[in-house]
Amino acid sequence: MESNEQHNSKAPLLSPVLRLFLLTMILANIAGAMYGGFLPLYLKSLGANVAQIGLFFTISQIIPLVLQILGGWISDSLGRLKSIAAGSVSGVVSYIALILAPTWGWVFLGEGLGAITRSLVGPSFGAFIAEESREDSRAKVYGLVETFYTIVAIVGPPFGGFLVDRFGFKTMLIAAGSIYTVATVIRVQMASKAKHPGAEEGKKPRLQLGALKVNLTAIFGLVVAGGVMTWIVVTDGIRDISFSLSNSLIPVYLESIANMNAQQIGWLGSILGVAMMITSFPAGHLSDKHGERLAIALGFALQSIGFFIFIKAETFLLYAVSYFVIGIGFSLMSPAYQSLLSKVLPQKLRGTGFGLVQSGLGLFSLPAPAIGARLYANISPTTPFWITAWASLFAILPVVFKFKLTDKDRQQIEKAEAKVEADDGPAQEQPNL
Repeated sequence: MESNEQHNSKAPLLSPVLRLFLLTMILANIAGAMYGGFLPLYLKSLGANVAQIGLFFTISQIIPLVLQILGGWISDSLGRLKSIAAGSVSGVVSYIALILAPTWGWVFLGEGLGAITRSLVGPSFGAFIAEESREDSRAKVYGLVETFYTIVAIVGPPFGGFLVDRFGFKTMLIAAGSIYTVATVIRVQMASKAKHPGAEEGKKPRLQLGALKVNLTAIFGLVVAGGVMTWIVVTDGIRDISFSLSNSLIPVYLESIANMNAQQIGWLGSILGVAMMITSFPAGHLSDKHGERLAIALGFALQSIGFFIFIKAETFLLYAVSYFVIGIGFSLMSPAYQSLLSKVLPQKLRGTGFGLVQSGLGLFSLPAPAIGARLYANISPTTPFWITAWASLFAILPVVFKFKLTDKDRQQIEKAEAKVEADDGPAQEQPNL
């Protein structure tokens, strides 16, 4: 027993397969960061006004409502790496659609394919890291992964902004799509070598409608039980709704109100990335040592403060300070959230569960971008940001009082796990997908 503990203590936090996986995530998301922050400006360059930009982001959220959960179930059924590879192929096609879009309406096609990508990759990302780490150091692993992952935010936005200013949006998208394609090739190779779930027991990977129903029923039981899982979904919903009001408007605000060019906007994204890089690993250590609740509460507090600074800022320096504070808030909260979620989900439900939470109660946040655009145009450009700041502050209350893993939570987790295990027996007379 002692030798096993010594071996675990000497084992690297990141396994070799996790390192290669992380490399592909960095490449793929550098590509995404190159264009993601400039997508509202790309829409504007193709003829969209502020209201139409808000409408675009509202409609583009419809597909992930179903696909995030479905993508998580596919990940649970076929394996994390296979799900990620399939999503990546869709991602390559999405870049082609974005590049060829003649008007802003055609960008819907690219974003629709991109939603399929995010729905297959996103839930598998968190679940795969959970399975490649030990529980006692899991938040540190998430923090270390995000430390490297923030290379994305440091490199992507300024590089994308440089290409936009010098060569235009189409050239930037071609460069981003090329980087993403490299990541996809590596992912497909990794998936071809990966074992599917249940390989040790001689089971074949299958997508069964009955299994999907069982997974969703088990997850729903955890969500409505009134424990930690319930409050994770509630707080994530608050965050998702409030950020959806303002996120798509930030580049427009910075260009129109703060009079910044694309490269300056990109540098702000880079500053946010630097803040996350230097704090993600310490944040994971804080979470492992003192509990996820403290890290998440501090994260919400700093995000709120960052948005208050953003609203009052009049110089590039103050905008940079706001991004830096928000970045620290993100890095404090993200490893802790993922670590806590991995602990309240049975292993065979992690993909579905991560998909559910990442969908962020999307049904309720669906109209948020359009509402935010109307508030921006009809009341004040700062109104959506005020709401985001106060909502982040309010979310601290349920985190402090409800993010406690109790015996009741453990019983509910065991109950959900038993339900999935019982369905995983030999009787499989169900239609395959």
